[in-house]
Amino acid sequence: MAGNEFNKDEFDEMLGAELRQHTEPVPPDFTAKMLRRIREAEERRILARVVLQERLALAGCVALGAAVIVLAVVYPGIADALTQQVAGLGDKLTKTVSAARLDWQILVVFAGVLGFAAYGLWDLLAGDSY
Repeated sequence: MAGNEFNKDEFDEMLGAELRQHTEPVPPDFTAKMLRRIREAEERRILARVVLQERLALAGCVALGAAVIVLAVVYPGIADALTQQVAGLGDKLTKTVSAARLDWQILVVFAGVLGFAAYGLWDLLAGDSY
């Protein structure tokens, strides 16, 4: 096992010796071309990931819209009940805000804990990719 270990110093020495023996001319802009190719490949990879994310988001929006339309057509009673709930939301929101003014300290703590949990979940799922 010890004989199979990679030795960086030996590799550097072997590479240097081989490069010194190499007689084929290298174009002066070789490094710039290689770096440009690497950068373009990285840009293509990032662009492909962004395009995939956008397509998935669009597919999700279309699927959600279709589901809402099917729900409204197949179950019109549920759609009517949801419409009435949304209409009554203003009154409930006013009552909630007036009740929240009394307990704003606990709501600040709750918002902090919720924000930390959301950040932790985001870091867990997508931390290395951003």
